[in-house]
Amino acid sequence: MLAIKRLVFNDSVIMLEKLVFDYSIPKTLLVKLGGDWQISAGLLPVTEVTAQLTGHPDIAQINLSVSQELQWDSGLIAFLLKLIRECEQKDIHVNREGLPQGAQKLLGLALKVHEKNILPQETRVSFLEKTGEKVLQIYESLCSVLDFLGDITVSFGRVITGKAYFRWDDFMLIVQRCGVDTLLLVSLISLLVGMILAFVGSIQLKIFGAQIFVADIVGIAMVRVLAAVMTGIIVSGRIGASFAAEIGMMESNEEIDALKTLGVSPVEFLVVPRVLALVIMMPILTIYTDLMGILGGFIISVGMLRLNPIEYLNHTQVAVQLNHVWVGLIQSFIFGMIVAAAGCLRGIKCERNAAGVGMATTSAVVTGITGIVIATAIITFICQILGV
Repeated sequence: MLAIKRLVFNDSVIMLEKLVFDYSIPKTLLVKLGGDWQISAGLLPVTEVTAQLTGHPDIAQINLSVSQELQWDSGLIAFLLKLIRECEQKDIHVNREGLPQGAQKLLGLALKVHEKNILPQETRVSFLEKTGEKVLQIYESLCSVLDFLGDITVSFGRVITGKAYFRWDDFMLIVQRCGVDTLLLVSLISLLVGMILAFVGSIQLKIFGAQIFVADIVGIAMVRVLAAVMTGIIVSGRIGASFAAEIGMMESNEEIDALKTLGVSPVEFLVVPRVLALVIMMPILTIYTDLMGILGGFIISVGMLRLNPIEYLNHTQVAVQLNHVWVGLIQSFIFGMIVAAAGCLRGIKCERNAAGVGMATTSAVVTGITGIVIATAIITFICQILGV
């Protein structure tokens, strides 16, 4: 059975043909478009077609075709987009192969944008599935960190043998940023920490008349642990974040891809100078922090506790032994590697947009400080076992 209906709206013409085939084949509605389908001519309402679907509920597919005299612009795309959305609600497939190639491409792009704007439905995930996903994420992160550390080790070997792409001018500039540019902040923090230690310690030592042992508390605490930890945290927030931001912007601007295209290893050219500079400067900054912390304790002890300056310095010299100094320097060396590696890793793994650079910077600081705390606990435990 064949039924033909001609619908006219201004100059727009739709030929609706309902074809009935065997029951094993889905019912099909042929929609033939002709005439002027430009916005200036006005658009035919979609209800003219959906009325045919309502009158024939057995229709399962719509085939679209056009006549040779068809004139169209974005108005045709808007009409077809509305028709497809109506058919999706009725579970009717729309075959677009009969449309012009340009119309098919524009309609495909419009449908993709529509799919992106649809919010995904929330699905309930079991506790075991969430746990498994977290474990896999942790495993992938550990593998990524180990691969990155392996690349750094190989690159250091190439630097030693003189085969790496290493610019000494850039290295000296990074050393200056890690050292001289950080002195003011390190001086302020370490001086205040030394003063706070002396003041807090004196509160309890006054009870026993042993204020002179403030020198022991400040000297041992600063030289053994606090100087390295405080310097590591300051450097992580200042230098580690800058490393992540710089390399992250290079990743976003595809500069790292350009280095790879030229055959230059990004790890050799960007990461190794930063790691080496921070590893060299961290012990130097730690020694400077030791002195500033002891100076802060000296100011409080002499100015508020009325202790003899010479006696304070003698107590500090006796209390601070060489093994305390070595423990603090080893910690600072390890902290330098942690902060530099965290900043460079987050920068290289950065997403290529502004939000990704911000997230990489934040993640570098968090990773660096977390690594410092964990390393401090491990080193303290090892020193306790070894009796150092």
